[in-house]
Amino acid sequence: MTDVLIVGAGPTGLTLACDLARRGIAVRIVDRSPEHPRSSRSKGPNPRSLEVLEDLGVVDAVLAAGSAPLPMRKYRDGLPVAETDPYEDSAPTPDAPYDRGRLIAQWRLEEILRDRLAEYGVQVEPGAEVVGITQGSAAATAVLADGTRAGARYVVGCDGGHSSVRKLLGLAFNGSTDAEQIMICGDVEITAGVLDRGIWHQWFDEDGAVMLCPIPGTRSGWWFQSGPERDADGRAAAPSLEGFRRLFARHTRLPAEHLTEATLLSTYRVNVRMVDRYRVGRVLLAGDAAHVHAVAGGLGMNTGIQDAFNLGWKLAQVVTGRADPELLDTYEEERLPVAAWTLDITSDRLRATLEAIRKPGGGLDTAITSGTTGLDRGYRWSSLARQGRHGTGGGVRSGDRAPDAPCREAATGTPTRLFRAFAGPHITVLGFGAGTARTLRETAAAHGRAVRALRVYGPEAPDATDPDGLHDHEGHARAAYGVGADTVVVIRPDNHVGLIAGPEDAHTVQQYLEGLNRVGQEDRVGEACMVDGTRKG
Repeated sequence: MTDVLIVGAGPTGLTLACDLARRGIAVRIVDRSPEHPRSSRSKGPNPRSLEVLEDLGVVDAVLAAGSAPLPMRKYRDGLPVAETDPYEDSAPTPDAPYDRGRLIAQWRLEEILRDRLAEYGVQVEPGAEVVGITQGSAAATAVLADGTRAGARYVVGCDGGHSSVRKLLGLAFNGSTDAEQIMICGDVEITAGVLDRGIWHQWFDEDGAVMLCPIPGTRSGWWFQSGPERDADGRAAAPSLEGFRRLFARHTRLPAEHLTEATLLSTYRVNVRMVDRYRVGRVLLAGDAAHVHAVAGGLGMNTGIQDAFNLGWKLAQVVTGRADPELLDTYEEERLPVAAWTLDITSDRLRATLEAIRKPGGGLDTAITSGTTGLDRGYRWSSLARQGRHGTGGGVRSGDRAPDAPCREAATGTPTRLFRAFAGPHITVLGFGAGTARTLRETAAAHGRAVRALRVYGPEAPDATDPDGLHDHEGHARAAYGVGADTVVVIRPDNHVGLIAGPEDAHTVQQYLEGLNRVGQEDRVGEACMVDGTRKG
């Protein structure tokens, strides 16, 4: 019997599997598809998901395989009328190193995550459809279509909007479907040189639209999105190569034969639905299995990746006995409100976009706002968000995403960043100021490698013998956390602030850490070491 069985090997399931595997958790991941999909589908990770992928050790591969978001050229009646770069005024900041997402085909992102997972000795098992689930007091068992049974201490359904796991649990998928809002999609090949591949082309006419976005890493591949053809009675026609060619020629005014191939065709209807529970006993849901919404803003895959990152460390702590099973209740407590917010903002952005494209020059850039970066999503309402008597004087509060900051290693002066210190399967405790030294010593003695205690020195010269010290030489860390007086900040393994306290609250800090990482439990990961934020066995 494995520790965690993951059903579904898309970005959500693969993120969860990688996070669990690096924590030493026995994980099995199955998918109903007989082979790995090659669909481009989602257009890539947003800034917050890039931070998650950095923590998992794959962001360099993602950046290399993808491209920056492209300027959008809008057309009317075949002629260009406007060109917009939604990110022309944005830039990375010390506390947020990714100011924009990355354009990458979903199949390529999945490939990168599968490669990472394989480094931990775990392979996706294709062609394994779950048709039944039973639960007991200590385990859950999934029944596969071939009659075999897969037991696990926990099962997580990451199997998309048509989730078999959700249906087997009998959970309602509440919401609505707009039968009139239909889009046809597919991966197409267009004769090389006909369209500029440095542009996301968008033709919006009175009688319909075609959108073509180049697929990074290909010579002539494009994402095709359009309204469907309709018959005399107004019924939408199924997508086909010939239909795509007709739509392409009608809106682009280019010869139809330039669209040479169309694969992985699909029809998309706007569904706005979510469950009211993320957990039933030992079975949990993540990603589209728990929530679906309008595509505007590109939050679908990203919300799933961030579901997985919230859940992974909690499952690991419970499975290893380092935390009580009640910790899993905070997954629903924190992510269910985020799902509801996501449904609202994507519906709002869809309405705004549909209104914008009625006028020449309107386009998909209307869907992009600061809210779609994912950087402002936190859990201030969570029972895990504890504000000590001290707190910071700045905007960061318990539950918020933990900001990054450039700094230096105290002992060597080597440039580093807070994100590098956070990366990996551990809790981080930052101590700003000399008054936090006792709390840091007690933390290190009690928790060992499960909690990394770091002294953050200010402008003063750091102790060059401190191997766990960081020199905030430019003051960016203090600015990001709003630190004035001596302050202790506990950073959860998913890089959210758990507790902010003063040095006089040492007992509060230890109580909080004990709830997340019970002292004295066997370390199932053993003597693994940390390399670049990732455990290497």
